[in-house]
Amino acid sequence: MLHIPETGYLRLSQIIGNKKANPPTLPIIPVCASTWWEGCKSGRFPKPIKLSANVTAWKAEDIQELIKRINSEGVAA
Repeated sequence: MLHIPETGYLRLSQIIGNKKANPPTLPIIPVCASTWWEGCKSGRFPKPIKLSANVTAWKAEDIQELIKRINSEGVAA
């Protein structure tokens, strides 16, 4: 399992992975970017936080809660 910090922020590429990175980043939640953004919009996934004009992130605690919810529901993201 990938390590998620107890507190802090995660960028989108850390959450959904990035195959083109060197080395590739493995996904925590294996969905495409459009699915992730639609899930954020609908409330299925955590709301993003704008850290600056060009930086969007998600609280590590919110991602941990999402993983717990997904695991308890027994369904894919």
